[in-house]
Amino acid sequence: MGLFDRLSRVIRANLNDVVSKAEDPEKILEQSIVDMQEDLVQLRQAVAQAIATQKRTEQQYNQAQSEANGWQSRAQLALQKGDENLAREALLRKKSLADTATALKQTLDQQTTQVDTLKRNLIALESKISEAKTKKDMLKARVAAAKANEQLQQAVGKLGTSSAMGAFERMEEKVLMMEARAQSAQELTGTTLEQKFAALEGSSDVDDELMAMKAALTGSSPPAALPGSAQNTSSSTSSSTSPSASSSSSAVDRDLEELRKQIDGL
Repeated sequence: MGLFDRLSRVIRANLNDVVSKAEDPEKILEQSIVDMQEDLVQLRQAVAQAIATQKRTEQQYNQAQSEANGWQSRAQLALQKGDENLAREALLRKKSLADTATALKQTLDQQTTQVDTLKRNLIALESKISEAKTKKDMLKARVAAAKANEQLQQAVGKLGTSSAMGAFERMEEKVLMMEARAQSAQELTGTTLEQKFAALEGSSDVDDELMAMKAALTGSSPPAALPGSAQNTSSSTSSSTSPSASSSSSAVDRDLEELRKQIDGL
């Protein structure tokens, strides 16, 4: 392959690529309809011209046929009058006009066929243009939908990195940090009001248990019945009968009293 052939192919390929990228479907469709309408106008003019020529040929044929028939009548008249030479001249004129009429009839038949063909082509072109207009509207709607979908996809793709979404993410991060600081401050400042009441409710149970233990060690009855009081009573009875209970009760009482003061101070 020669250098010029390769260069020509490269140039044509680049030009085709440029033309393909420059083609706008909507503009190409519109231009196609315009071109088809221009062809329709030219075809209509051709059909009109062919019909006019056909009419003119038909008139010439009718005129030649009529004149040929007239010279036929004149030849008969001259022959009836006994003028054979005049009849012969009339027949010669009649034959010339008949030949002309025959040629015109052939031309007229050809023109009639041509006009019929042009009319069918005109009707077909009009139908194609109507169909093309309908298809053009449908394709334009599809092109518009495709462009809108493409723009939507591009917008969705850029949504994660856009300034608006960035602002929302920053504000969300700030709110999370504020909530974390508030929770930390709450933990540092101490227990909540509900936790304080829960501690008070729990302390009464501890006091009751301590009183029961003290009563069990000293041998006195507890101020109120607690769960497992029978077991505590039996334990105190057995401890009172023990020989070492009297010697250790005073030390235990002091310890329990100190423990009770610490609990009351909470």
